[in-house]
Amino acid sequence: MTERTGMGMDRVQECFEASYRRLVGQLYAVCGDLTEAEEVVAEAFVQAASRPGQFARVENPEAWLRTVAVNSARSRHRRRKLGERLGVTHAIAPLHPELSTQRMALVQALRALPTGQREALALHYLTDLPIQQVADTLGCLSARSRLG
Repeated sequence: MTERTGMGMDRVQECFEASYRRLVGQLYAVCGDLTEAEEVVAEAFVQAASRPGQFARVENPEAWLRTVAVNSARSRHRRRKLGERLGVTHAIAPLHPELSTQRMALVQALRALPTGQREALALHYLTDLPIQQVADTLGCLSARSRLG
């Protein structure tokens, strides 16, 4: 293992310890399913660990992990929708019983929204990301770049 790879793995471990729970909470709000949130965040960390040298050079590792996890959740959603069109059903997982009643009600309400709206609202209002960072995470053009 090269020195750069070793530093990258250290950074992955540090980010995991500092950010895993927060990212799972954020992705839970985005996808409305705790198990799926845990899985997509884990997938993001697997991607980081598979390229530790590249991950070591990422300017904002938590934002990078969040973007990878959101993209993974989007891919799963598209595959699920395709499966439904083909007649394969997917039951929505029950809400997590350890969450407060208010939090469960909020996640239930978010589940009723179209995916794009749910993602944007969850990232902005529940994770306190500024609008530009929400746009960057979701791969949207900002209003400034469309106007200017």
